[in-house]
Amino acid sequence: MKIVEIAGVTLTFLKAVVYALSPFQQKIMTGLWKDLPEKIHHKVSENELRYAQQYQEQEKLEHRF
Repeated sequence: MKIVEIAGVTLTFLKAVVYALSPFQQKIMTGLWKDLPEKIHHKVSENELRYAQQYQEQEKLEHRF
């Protein structure tokens, strides 16, 4: 690292660091796509269940208003 002072202003030069996965460690990323259809199905069915429960609650409360 270099530090240079010019006319009362201090300039600092930093080294750039680049992070990357080596070709040997890219198998880590496969976990993101593992069981993807199952994850999508779970999210969709979870949303359907919440919608049905909310609809039933709305039906129960409709007669009050």
